[in-house]
Amino acid sequence: MVIFITGSADGLGHLSARLLVEQGHQVVLHARNAERGREALKKIAGAAQVLTADLSSIEETKALATQVNELGAFDAVIHNAGVYQTSAKLIFAVNTLAPYILTSLIQKPKRLIYLSSGMHLHGRPNLEYFKQGIDRISYSDSKLHVMMLALAVARKWPEVYSNAVDPGWVPTKMGGKNAPDDLQKGYETQTWLAVSNDERAKVSGRYFFHQKERSYNAAANDVAAQEKLLKLCEEITGVAFPQHPKG
Repeated sequence: MVIFITGSADGLGHLSARLLVEQGHQVVLHARNAERGREALKKIAGAAQVLTADLSSIEETKALATQVNELGAFDAVIHNAGVYQTSAKLIFAVNTLAPYILTSLIQKPKRLIYLSSGMHLHGRPNLEYFKQGIDRISYSDSKLHVMMLALAVARKWPEVYSNAVDPGWVPTKMGGKNAPDDLQKGYETQTWLAVSNDERAKVSGRYFFHQKERSYNAAANDVAAQEKLLKLCEEITGVAFPQHPKG
């Protein structure tokens, strides 16, 4: 299979990419800049190539989608990239807007996997702050937005498997070396959802933790809120969510 993984220069994205390459899949990496991209390719020699874009930039994110489409259709896209302990503006740009832009512009894959977080359970949509008051949007809110996006895609594109994953609190650069959860289990679920023929993986609109379905924040199920999220993201980015996906 051919898989594209955002934020695959290090952390969980890198580990997912390495596992998929070892399994014989064709993997396209993504890094924030050219230097990180070169390092990523050195660490995963079997990767097909690396694309670079700073996902905090709407324009660079749009350009990344164009680069992905130039490579042809993908079987799966793993929206892994995310930021944690940084400004609310950066969290909103990378965690909320970037996966929306890429989902909307990349040619429709067969499977979409979004990395959410157990912290989304404490998040609120806070859609009223999208245009004014971004500083009031938290990391937990952004990961709820990811959950809402995954569910909206599952609802609108029934031919695509669209799911969200909680990788757990694992010892990566983002999680910190003392994080208590299992690192291997932290990246195995998204790789399994991307390529497995296991019937448990061929589902849509679900939330997984360590290859098991989990309940999620019920606020994510609100269809009116999902639609408002998509509309606000369109207004901010200039990118419309395609009602009839390409592919």
